[in-house]
Amino acid sequence: MLQSIPALPVGDIKKSIGFYCDKLGFTLVHHEDGFAVLMCNEVRIHLWEASDEGWRSRSNDSPVCTGAESFIAGTASCRIEVEGIDELYQHIKPLGILHPNTSLKDQWWDERDFAVIDPDNNLISFFQQIKS
Repeated sequence: MLQSIPALPVGDIKKSIGFYCDKLGFTLVHHEDGFAVLMCNEVRIHLWEASDEGWRSRSNDSPVCTGAESFIAGTASCRIEVEGIDELYQHIKPLGILHPNTSLKDQWWDERDFAVIDPDNNLISFFQQIKS
């Protein structure tokens, strides 16, 4: 295996593109029909729009199965390894997007991390390896 690319479900693709570009420093590489590819240095994230509201008006007991139902938006998370985590935290802190239960802290597994939430509540964690 060589690489992993998170694909995050979002409710409004345009709003999410704005968030990832304006708040987190990503660049839009591709966008069409409810799908976007974003890059920041070597980190790539895919966003896909989960906005199907058809499940709300189902009249039978058949399973919900389009795979893009609106209730899926905000159910994902990913971790992004960075350098300069202290500086990144100081940049992001005043933006009001930190997860309410997070702060910049050292973890017992030799990482320093913090997390933000996107407009749909997907969790994006940033971490840096701590040299022991």
